[in-house]
Amino acid sequence: MKFGFCVMADIEEIGFFSHVEALGYHSVWVADSQQIFSDCYAVLALAARQTTRLHIGPGTAIAGTRIPPVHAAAMASLNCIAPGRLFLGIGTGNTAMRAMGQKPMRIAEYSEYLRVLAALLRGEIVNYTYRGVTKPVRLLTSGERFMRLMPKIPLYVSGFGPRAMGLAGEHGDGLIFVIPPRGVPVAEALGHARQGASRAGRGLDGFRNCAMVNIGILEPGEPVDSDRMKQALGPNVMASVYYFYDAWQERGIAPPPFLHRIWDRYCALVAETPEAYRHFRTHEFHYAKLHDGEAELIDAQLLRDTCLIGSPDELIERIQGLERDGLQELIFATGNSAKWRLAEDFSRLVRARL
Repeated sequence: MKFGFCVMADIEEIGFFSHVEALGYHSVWVADSQQIFSDCYAVLALAARQTTRLHIGPGTAIAGTRIPPVHAAAMASLNCIAPGRLFLGIGTGNTAMRAMGQKPMRIAEYSEYLRVLAALLRGEIVNYTYRGVTKPVRLLTSGERFMRLMPKIPLYVSGFGPRAMGLAGEHGDGLIFVIPPRGVPVAEALGHARQGASRAGRGLDGFRNCAMVNIGILEPGEPVDSDRMKQALGPNVMASVYYFYDAWQERGIAPPPFLHRIWDRYCALVAETPEAYRHFRTHEFHYAKLHDGEAELIDAQLLRDTCLIGSPDELIERIQGLERDGLQELIFATGNSAKWRLAEDFSRLVRARL
């Protein structure tokens, strides 16, 4: 099992990359959300200069905000300064799109987007339709100056549902997903990817997979809902809550049972913001901090329902189970200063014993 972090893009906190590299972590994924964080590619360029072994890439880049040639060119540019250490995670834009009051890219459009992006990353000529006009495109200078496509840049497709997971098998080199309760078990996710690969006539030899989780390491005797855990993981918990809030608002999907006891109170908090601006309110603190009134919604059960949390021994047992299920990499989502201690504690108390 490999381990990494998903961080919110912060142009002034590049030191975290060298910190986790020194601790022996495999990767850092950088969130792409244009109205909330620093630009992910600017952050990645600086991180590439300050590291030598760490694997880095967008986690995940957003299909709806940049056309395929733009993402391909950005990654090929980074490949000049961090060859062999890059990956491209791509998604439909849960937060980046909804922070503008827009919906994420639909599955059919996502599939076509991935078809073009994957071909560009392979250095191929591919037909691409832009503003109704279809023309063949490719990266014109890759392999010479300015951009390089070799070593190969693996494409991880983000999928939360069965169809998106299938697209990872159809178009990608890997899948990034989430495990329960917000997501699905490892075997189920890989099964969807396998079905997608079968539709495309592809095999899954060398196919990669990783899951993003919220993780907390308890000190001896520390309660799950300690102030420290709430401060470290509270924003992660609320990210899960407003993910389901958006599903309820947009598609009328009822919240899962583990949110029933707080649902009315959360909706009342959101309703304090004028309706026209509620998409600001739900997404503006993404993984970074809590709004007033949210800490009171978070109890021990909600933390357990949305996070991988426990003593070092408990976490080791859970991680070994995930590895037996076929998970290859675990990514820890974090958006506040607690990530520095988490990186050190997990390395010393958990990873060193696996």
